[in-house]
This record gives sequence, C-alpha cells and structure tokens, in this order.
Amino acid sequence: MTARGAGAGDSRLPRHVGIIMDGNGRWAQQKGLPREVGHEHGADAVRRVVRAARELGVEALTLFAFSSQNWDRPPQEVFHLMQLLNRYLLEERAEILDNQIRLTTVGDTERLPSYVRDPMRELIAASAHNEKMTLCLALSYGGREMITDAARRIARAVQAGSLRPDEIDPKTFASYLDSSRHLPPLDLLIRTSGEHRISNFFLWEVAYAELFFTEVLWPDFAREHLLEALADFARRERRFGLLPGEPDADALDESQSVGIFPAQRGKG
Repeated sequence: MTARGAGAGDSRLPRHVGIIMDGNGRWAQQKGLPREVGHEHGADAVRRVVRAARELGVEALTLFAFSSQNWDRPPQEVFHLMQLLNRYLLEERAEILDNQIRLTTVGDTERLPSYVRDPMRELIAASAHNEKMTLCLALSYGGREMITDAARRIARAVQAGSLRPDEIDPKTFASYLDSSRHLPPLDLLIRTSGEHRISNFFLWEVAYAELFFTEVLWPDFAREHLLEALADFARRERRFGLLPGEPDADALDESQSVGIFPAQRGKG
C-alpha cells in the first residue's frame, strides 16, 4: 500500500488503528540524553502520525499516551509528561479544529491535573461535531481497569432492575466500555520499540484486531512506518474465526460495533 493507494473508502484500510507508543526512554538512553528529551521527541512523533493518519484516511486513531500504571513513575517524570500533554492540547488545538478532527479520550481522566483536564474538555467539546477523523487519547488508561469498571456498572444496572442477567452478552458488555461508545471496533494495533506484548491496553478490543510490532522506537516513528503497518494489514485475510468463503469479514467487522459510533467510511 502506498500513500497514493491508501485513503478513505479503501477497503484495505483499517477503520480504527491503536498505537502503543513505546521507546521514548530507550531512545534518550541510546543518545545519552535525559528521559524527558525522549518524551519531547515522542510528542513530535504524535504530531507526525496524527497528521499522516488523517491524510491517509484512517477513520479513528487511538494513542496509548499514559497508562494507569504510569502514575507510579517518579513524580518529576509524571509532571513532565503532564506538561507535555498540556502543551500538545494547546498547541495542536488549531490544527485539530481546522482539519475536522474529533478529539475524545478513554481512561480515568478525573485523575489528570486540572491544567490538563480543562483544555482537554474544552477541545473535546469544540471538536465534538468534526467528522474527518477521531483522535482518541488513552489517558490514565488500563484495560483491566476498564473491564472492571464495565463489570461494576453492569452489576449496578442488574441491581437496579434495568438489566437482566440473561441479557448480558458480549455486545451488551462492550456497550459498557468507553471505547465502544466513542470508537469503531479496533482493526489494527501497532506497538513500537520491539516489545511483543499488549501491556494492559485495549484487552477486550484487541480480540480480533491485527497486531503489528516494529523495532522502531516511538520518537523515530514517522509516516513511512505507519504506511508499512497499513500495508502489512492490507495483505492479511481477516476471518474472525470463520473459514474462507464464509460471510464477508468487513460485514462481520461492522456487526461488532454497538451501533453508537456514526459510520464515517467514505467521508473526507
């Protein structure tokens, strides 16, 4: 797949791409620089990849920006990451709005400091009706934590009598996950830096996603690396547990949606 061949409406293009952005610290260490410099160059990679994904016609992009476990990092590093996030929200606001990108989040964002929460919420509201692409930031996010939270909400619904236990199936459970309310089903998960694990990201959502692992450290990740992942995705046959010749995989993919995210394929 080339830049010319990829775009909205291309059936080989994943609707929803998730990225575990890994390697900032190692990138800095290899260059004899402080970890904070690695995070700053990682923020530059975010800008490049968001722009490339929008230009290529990816419908939704989720970036694993800060995990629930990252709160346990040294306070100075956490503070620096929050400062970078604040700067990103302020500096990229115009580009997000001018390019019809809708910003959303998944995760326990109440834990974020107010200087991050306030501009984030304002930009989410300002971009709510944009339709070119959805950019989702996974912040204070953990897959196990989100599944646990969904189970807790389902239990409350059962207790309140608004949901019967025999009504709980995978589609119903998914509807209690924030990702199902904001995003189409995950098609492609990319992890940088050569690690081959999911690290508590989108544990439910990754069930039928294609996985792509690259040795490239996140600060070096660029448009050509995204294109490589998209080309690899285009070569794969997605069967969702079925045999060749059974119902079309794209139709099955659509059926996994809980019907809340508006179809955008073909726009832009």
